[in-house]
Amino acid sequence: MESLRHILRLMSIARTLARHDALFILEQLQLAPAIVLFAKMISSRRVSGRPGERLARAFQDMGPSFIKVGQMLSTRSDLLGEQMAADLSTLQDKLPPFSGEEARAAIEAEFGQTMDELFLSFDDTAIAAASIAQVHFAVTRDGEEVAVKVLRPDIEKAFKGDLELFFWGARLLQRTRPELRRLKPVESVATLARSVEMEMDLRFEAAAADELRENFLTDRSIFVPRIDWLRTGRRVMCTERVHGISFGDIAAIKAAGHDTLEILRKTAETFFYQAFRDGFFHADMHPGNLFVLPDGTVAIVDFGIMGRLNQTSRRHLAEMLMSFLTRDYRRVAEIHFEAGWIPKNQSMEEFTQACRSIAEPVLDRPQNEISIARLLGQLFQITETFQMESQPQLLLLQKTMLVAEGTGRRLAPNANMWVIARPLIEEWMHANFGPEARLKDAARQGVDALNRLPSIVRGLETALSQFDEHGLKLHPDTVAQLRGKRSRTPSTTAVMWIASIAASVAATAFLMSAL
Repeated sequence: MESLRHILRLMSIARTLARHDALFILEQLQLAPAIVLFAKMISSRRVSGRPGERLARAFQDMGPSFIKVGQMLSTRSDLLGEQMAADLSTLQDKLPPFSGEEARAAIEAEFGQTMDELFLSFDDTAIAAASIAQVHFAVTRDGEEVAVKVLRPDIEKAFKGDLELFFWGARLLQRTRPELRRLKPVESVATLARSVEMEMDLRFEAAAADELRENFLTDRSIFVPRIDWLRTGRRVMCTERVHGISFGDIAAIKAAGHDTLEILRKTAETFFYQAFRDGFFHADMHPGNLFVLPDGTVAIVDFGIMGRLNQTSRRHLAEMLMSFLTRDYRRVAEIHFEAGWIPKNQSMEEFTQACRSIAEPVLDRPQNEISIARLLGQLFQITETFQMESQPQLLLLQKTMLVAEGTGRRLAPNANMWVIARPLIEEWMHANFGPEARLKDAARQGVDALNRLPSIVRGLETALSQFDEHGLKLHPDTVAQLRGKRSRTPSTTAVMWIASIAASVAATAFLMSAL
């Protein structure tokens, strides 16, 4: 029965795709060819625009779950190609708003208080309505202006059935298309499911906003609104209101007397600090989520999609970007092999050649037209040739970079955010991986080793006592040989231990004195 339900739902999806002439997504996957053929036969088509644009419109028609799928696919230029991924990245997560009365009911149910107890005023007209939630302006009982985000009624139920369908399709693909297993379809759906689950608990988004705000508390170039935790719960999130000019209104930014090049510099630095310094970045930096405050500060809102990079990934990415910018393609290739992104059985020379073929056409363009995000997107497209496994964290960052670059070009068409950020990348690389950083790391490792030494000795003593308790038996010849060695060098083991400890202490002292 479950399979029948999924097949019927798939037929409805295929018909919608057919109306937009977007069935190619199912055809390329070779998923349910009979359903695809039937949908072609019975559906009239409304054809206009590029394939990615048609697919985006189809996803928009199919509702919240598919809007999220479109957003996820927009990070997969390695699968869909650069142009289609870019078209999907423009997919607007907008739906008709639900009523103010429903929003009020949800807020009162969340906190067990009346609206009059929570707010002095509440605007029933939503200022933004997306697939999962919408936002209203309000004023608290303390007189603070706030933005209140409220989940859509019954949104969990709407997603549940579609996610079950996605898992069914992913398992079917893995079973029928073994060559697609390297793309990890089931794991990709699981990632989407986790993301949606977190988005449907607004406490997670509030925590992300709070963490980002904490990371930039001492930085006056970026503003992250404060969370009102007393009015934040699973289905409601309340933040201080941002009064600024949207990045989407360049004319208004200029009319207010702001230097757009300076705004771009702040934006580029902000992005660098998020991705490289903190390893925690806003993954949806489109103009609608960025504002210029009256004093020129850049404000950022909407923290539903965030990304993380561990220290190792940050180092590899930073070194790879610098190697591309200096046209050291051999080093780009070496980084991929060192990171384990490409199997050892692949050719280093051939991958170096591939990196050159991708980068030269991009880097040869005028400075303001160089797109590092586009370069990375093309790099990820050759993954199948070199059996490179998908790197979700880098794919999300690449998509974010692409959106950030587009925003930057709107602000200052003749500038390039990566040229602006390059000194920061070089400084960060030197501070974290230069000679001094390596000495400090070695010193820390030496101290850690000394700190672990007592527990190692205790472990040895425990092991030896256990051997003694259980009557460890050795061959008589072995015992005689050990006795002979012991009589000749009674303190060899002790001397080795003492020498080893002394060497560690001396090395650590030397390194610490050198810093």
